[in-house]
Amino acid sequence: MNEHIRKIKKLARDISCVENDAPGAELLLDTAWRSGNHAYRIGITGPPGGGKSTLVNCLAAMYSDAGKKTAVISVDPSSPFTGGAILGDRIRMNMLSSRENVYIRSMATRGSLGGLSIKTHDVCDILDGHGFDIILIETVGVGQIELD
Repeated sequence: MNEHIRKIKKLARDISCVENDAPGAELLLDTAWRSGNHAYRIGITGPPGGGKSTLVNCLAAMYSDAGKKTAVISVDPSSPFTGGAILGDRIRMNMLSSRENVYIRSMATRGSLGGLSIKTHDVCDILDGHGFDIILIETVGVGQIELD
């Protein structure tokens, strides 16, 4: 297995550990915080269908082309059945998936209101600790999870 794939798998495991409050999560966060390069964190929010994913695609491509290691966190409503992300904006970001300096991760709100998961900040810290320069955070569409 090549080094890039090994690093991506480690990153995915670290994020899952933090999202699930698994044993070792606090140590991961402490280590990430100490070794982080203080990535720029950019939040994108707006109404459903307002072009958030399109903007995130363009920004991620622009930063990637400039040689920046770029992460995208796409926060989606939680599935009532699995608790996982329901919309999966990663499907709409296919043009970015082949770039080695771009990482895309869907996150479920897990019942949090306001368009973000309660773990978004912690996941950003993990991404920062893994050396990302730019972290783009796409929120759930404004009002999308506050309705019954």
